[in-house]
Amino acid sequence: MQNISQEQAADHMPLAQAETTRFWRDTRFGSMECLTATFLTHEFAPHAHDTFSIGAIESGSQVATIRGTREASGPGDLYLINPGETHDGAPSRGGYRYRMIYPDLSLFREILEDVTGKPFHGTPAFGRQILHDRKLADAFHEAHRTLEEGGGALETSQPMFLVLDAMFRRHGSSILVPTDTAERSAVRRARDYLVERYATDVGLEELAVVAGLSRAHLIRAFRREFHITPHSFLTDIRIRAARRRLREGGLPAEIALECGFSDQAHFTRHFKARTGLTPGQYRAR
Repeated sequence: MQNISQEQAADHMPLAQAETTRFWRDTRFGSMECLTATFLTHEFAPHAHDTFSIGAIESGSQVATIRGTREASGPGDLYLINPGETHDGAPSRGGYRYRMIYPDLSLFREILEDVTGKPFHGTPAFGRQILHDRKLADAFHEAHRTLEEGGGALETSQPMFLVLDAMFRRHGSSILVPTDTAERSAVRRARDYLVERYATDVGLEELAVVAGLSRAHLIRAFRREFHITPHSFLTDIRIRAARRRLREGGLPAEIALECGFSDQAHFTRHFKARTGLTPGQYRAR
């Protein structure tokens, strides 16, 4: 009989026969959103989060595009995605099972300061968004399972504190502000305009005037800067606003119209494409 290591066994664990998700907010970490999911066919549309997106695949494989680069990931790989970074994801070779957390910037900074005992100056960030670190990925899975299963407050919170600190120590840095250019200023004006008016029906010609670029130039420059088209960015901003409203207890049908969607079905389709959950599932937790 062929002997295989514990790591190899984990890589080849069979996936569930159906897509499953478990989503919750962990009060030990300031109601940080947590997700355990198996996706066999679900494909995430390009989107971003207001928080960090940190996680790892337990089994199977996913293909994702982050910062315009497309690559596959599997067991032993980490996702270290900064707030506002556009990414997508799709199953590869039969699907995948993964675990994710979504700590916001203030929580992540607070954790770093708690562990080190020193004030953290600057904005924490990760330079690479997908990387291989088997030991740290396994530690993350264990800490995540501990949160999911519950238990004593110290028992459940300490492992995740230590894992997040180790992630930043090995792979983190402070954000470097890119050099400004006329084109970058133009597309950022367009971006800010969409953020301010996400609930209205903004047209391409209107947006081009704000940016001071032609329509075609705006689309190309916007995609180059943010790795997403203006329309996809607008849809994503609407979903991010809807998530905040759902967390406050708003009704999906009302939120759909408040956030600029034509109806609840349109809203639900785009929400699930970016979160893996329906608005009702997200709101119920």
